[in-house]
Amino acid sequence: MRIFDPHIHMTSRTTDDYRAMYDAGVRALVEPSFWLGQPRTSPASFFDYFDALLGWEPFRAAQYGIAHHCTLALNPKEANDPRCTPVLDALPRYLVKDSVVAVGEIGYDSMTPAEDTALAAQLQLAADNGLPALVHTPHRDKLAGLRRTIDVVRESHLAPERVLLDHLNETTVKDARDSGCWAGFSIYPDTKMDEDRMVAVLKLHGTEKVLVNSAADWGKSDPLKTRRVGDAMLAAGFTEDDVDQVLWRNPVAFYGQSGRLHLDTAAPEPLHEGNSILRGGE
Repeated sequence: MRIFDPHIHMTSRTTDDYRAMYDAGVRALVEPSFWLGQPRTSPASFFDYFDALLGWEPFRAAQYGIAHHCTLALNPKEANDPRCTPVLDALPRYLVKDSVVAVGEIGYDSMTPAEDTALAAQLQLAADNGLPALVHTPHRDKLAGLRRTIDVVRESHLAPERVLLDHLNETTVKDARDSGCWAGFSIYPDTKMDEDRMVAVLKLHGTEKVLVNSAADWGKSDPLKTRRVGDAMLAAGFTEDDVDQVLWRNPVAFYGQSGRLHLDTAAPEPLHEGNSILRGGE
């Protein structure tokens, strides 16, 4: 079983996670930039973070045979903080980097006017740079947030087939699929979807333009949830080809629209800016 996790925050994970993911079949991933759990106080902290997603994390992933790509953006939660909004002006110089395969995570958290502005501006940046967009649907009032998101997408210059609406559930999947956008589902303990609910959604709505991710981060999460979905699909009667479509070909097709997806992992460099992933080594 080959797996492409299209949404996972490896900055928050350990090298043991990389090893376990490889053993489970993960060969590629996309790491979206997101909120780190506490407020950032200046744009400079974003730039250091973006640089890590472009350099240090691909280096770590390569040690375990996993191709690492990222998406960059001002996330919805911090779009409400005036200290952070200058990030929007600096994004164009990051979005031209080779391993950036989308603008994201963008979207809504609390559905404020500031979030409206940031979402529209970053959809335009995606269109200007020939990139797709990864959109975070809000955890609260999800259906209203999804519908508001779809309205903004329709008003933008970015075609729906270049938009991935993520963190969907049973209440939002129909609207998302009717919009023409791609549908993303996070399999995350307690607060999002689980593998059995995901299988039920796939039985009802099919496997076309559906992406499944772990969204593993600093919270109570599991970077092997993609594999658990694949196993649950097989146990429910889906074919190996169905599993390959959901867990590999669909994320390749979506992020491949960037023209920057490179799935062959080269031999890793011994050091990244003078550092290795080893402690106590020479």
